[in-house]
Amino acid sequence: MAPDTVPGARPESAGTTRRLEASSWQGGARPRYPEADVGHAVADLMLSAWLGRLTGYLSPGALGVAWFDWACHLVLSPDKQHELLTQAVSNAQRWVTYASAGGADPVRPLEQDKRFADPAWQQWPWHQLSQAFLLTQQWWHRATAGVRGVSPHHSDVVTFVARQLLDCVAPSNFVATNPVVQRAAVESGGLNLLNGSMRAARDAREAFCGHVRTPSFRPGREVAATPGRVVMANRLIELLRYDPVTPGVYEVPLLIVPAWIMKYYILDLSPHNSLVRYLVERGHTVYMVSWKNPQDADRELSMEDYRRLGVMAAIDAITEQTGAPQINAAGYCLGGTLLAIAAAAMARDGDRRLASMSLLAAQVDFAEPGELSLFIDDSQVSFLEATMWQQGYLDTRQMAGAFQLLRSNDLIWSRRLRHYLLDIPDPETDLMSWNADATRMPYRMHSEYLHKLFLRNSLASSRYLVGGRPVALTDITAPIFAVGTLTDHVAPWRSVYKIIPLSDTEITFALTSGGHNAGVVAPPGSPNRTYQIGVHAHADPYIDPDSWQARTEQLEGSWWPAWEQWLARRAGPRVDPPAPMPDRPPAPGSYVLQP
Repeated sequence: MAPDTVPGARPESAGTTRRLEASSWQGGARPRYPEADVGHAVADLMLSAWLGRLTGYLSPGALGVAWFDWACHLVLSPDKQHELLTQAVSNAQRWVTYASAGGADPVRPLEQDKRFADPAWQQWPWHQLSQAFLLTQQWWHRATAGVRGVSPHHSDVVTFVARQLLDCVAPSNFVATNPVVQRAAVESGGLNLLNGSMRAARDAREAFCGHVRTPSFRPGREVAATPGRVVMANRLIELLRYDPVTPGVYEVPLLIVPAWIMKYYILDLSPHNSLVRYLVERGHTVYMVSWKNPQDADRELSMEDYRRLGVMAAIDAITEQTGAPQINAAGYCLGGTLLAIAAAAMARDGDRRLASMSLLAAQVDFAEPGELSLFIDDSQVSFLEATMWQQGYLDTRQMAGAFQLLRSNDLIWSRRLRHYLLDIPDPETDLMSWNADATRMPYRMHSEYLHKLFLRNSLASSRYLVGGRPVALTDITAPIFAVGTLTDHVAPWRSVYKIIPLSDTEITFALTSGGHNAGVVAPPGSPNRTYQIGVHAHADPYIDPDSWQARTEQLEGSWWPAWEQWLARRAGPRVDPPAPMPDRPPAPGSYVLQP
């Protein structure tokens, strides 16, 4: 869709303009800026894009403002300074007492912190090193949090940066201060360090040269191997329909909309953990959206294009091919957010083709989006837009850096310790291969997504525009099944839970163990899986998420059977399977194979 221009602005001419942004913004249009009119803006963007390569695409302005806010208020807080001084003295005394008493009253690391779990860390002098680090970490957390007058966002950013800097100098990271590494070196005659150095050199060379290693799990072979056909394609999606394996199938088909930030086959991994295969084997006719991996030429694809060419084009094709008056639809992560937007627009316009909607680890309210909000403010988004403006898209490596920083212990330092110091390579799994097979995001679409949803939260506040008119989640009358995952860093479950007060329909909410990916990919038979599930009727009073969690029974096993049974009750009677389409390209299609 062509964007609006600023009244009075000169028209753009092909080949002379690079668009900064073009979309309908809350309360007005965000303009195109011809380069001839604002050459200084282009210079600003180029400088920010260049600087981003040096800073890991983090805005120095955002970090500087956060630090200045914290430092100024700390200087003006004598009580806080006195508290920190007292705490420093207390920590020093505690460390001396601990060291002299041979390990009495130690500081315990957080449950998820496994850096000092090995018994070797309890021996002298390593226990003194670990305790000194944990006490320092504790002090800095108190120093960066709870300063009166500091913006909560700035406080979180400063706390996060302090934690990253401390993680860099943790004694577990170095040969001279890690007894586990030293023991491994003695036992292997130093081979762990030699092999680790060679692996580090190889990884650095591949990263510098942009070399991508061939994964062991390849789409269409080891993963994404459920038989099916590409039944529709356009410039943005391929629509896959999976072959039936049961004598009869449910009358109402199921459309799955995955996130476009990664390849769709997170939901169709190996045969034993493929959600698609699980549903097909139980009689559901499953359709899957496979997103194109955008290039620079796709820079102007918008959120509206993703709704129109993605969700709506898929629904149109399914209802036309099957003749079914309604379909069930499920969206995972960003795909769920987009599906909710599409469903609200359909409800507003009287389109009743959705029999139900399932949101798997998907947010519709971004007021509390979790730790990702550390990287999302006006300064950071502006900085990120410069990079996307130059490239035409957001690259997979730029996205991966933010996720790795959120879990730096697990994804950076623990991995470095295992790979380069202990010579323990990670065994490659289907989920790890999928995680490395990321996609890009077009400049315009991602800029709109960040501004409209993360910064303005316009969907939850009924200010998101589709076709020039706002949509409201309260218009959706189809029943909703929402899934949150307990340790999700991307879509925190309490944020996913907000669909309940934002809707006027029956909602079944399930809270499952695991994180954003492993919590969703949890087939029956997976060990140590639990979930809680409850139904919130339209007329029921609201229950806050923590109260709901406390009063809802915890069940053993996978949440998949509960969801499949919920779908089956809304899928109509069994009918003959759809006619095969042997002339159509086989699944997984071509878009999923795009590098």
